[in-house]
Amino acid sequence: MSVPDRILIVEDEQHLAEGLRFNLEAEGYQVQAVETGEAALELLLPEHEQPAFDLVVLDVMLPVKDGFTVVSEMRGAGQFVPTLMLTARGRPEDVLEGFAAGADDYLPKPFELSILIARIRGLLRRKQWLRSTAPAPGVAKSDAKESYKFGEKSVHFNLLEVHSAGKVYPLTLMEASILRFLIEHEGEAVSRKSMLQEVWGMREDTDTRAIDNFIVRLRRYLEDDPAKPRHLITVRGIGYRFLASPES
Repeated sequence: MSVPDRILIVEDEQHLAEGLRFNLEAEGYQVQAVETGEAALELLLPEHEQPAFDLVVLDVMLPVKDGFTVVSEMRGAGQFVPTLMLTARGRPEDVLEGFAAGADDYLPKPFELSILIARIRGLLRRKQWLRSTAPAPGVAKSDAKESYKFGEKSVHFNLLEVHSAGKVYPLTLMEASILRFLIEHEGEAVSRKSMLQEVWGMREDTDTRAIDNFIVRLRRYLEDDPAKPRHLITVRGIGYRFLASPES
């Protein structure tokens, strides 16, 4: 029998937290709820232990430490558990700030329970998908492997890591999804809107600056000089192009 996925709910509205726990447990998940960002970090950042949860549902509006601060501290401490943020308004600036902090998805309040469950399932599936498949040079998508190597760098989708210049850089699901999409279209000019729609399933009118923020972070992992990128190239007026071997 498989072990159920473990979800942490971080929500200071008790009635909402209890309702979410009840419904998610009815879906077969193991659920724990806390009311503050500080309590969440105590559970998520113990040293030298495996992650206690498979996914976090994190409200933005929390007392003392808000959701943006919590997810930023999680990522800064090397905790890359998939995180779905709940926003009170769903304003574009809130979405961008959440993505910049390291969130993997967002959902504006009020929301339908069926939509939340679908988003949770999607994040958990994406996690398993990224850990089980990744394209190798010259290999079709159907024959994709767990790692992709180019030059002295390698992307390990099964570990959600980039290995470069003797260093290991953890990836969030969002970062890994974008990088995988660019690698699959190696040499092609990929538009920001296509990444928003095909990688994240977001509306066409969503602010594309979210993509730019992720490219900046990925360049830090992949480029010898992020200010002069050779692998993640800007295509003016369109988006980006990934080149495994720039000199060729």
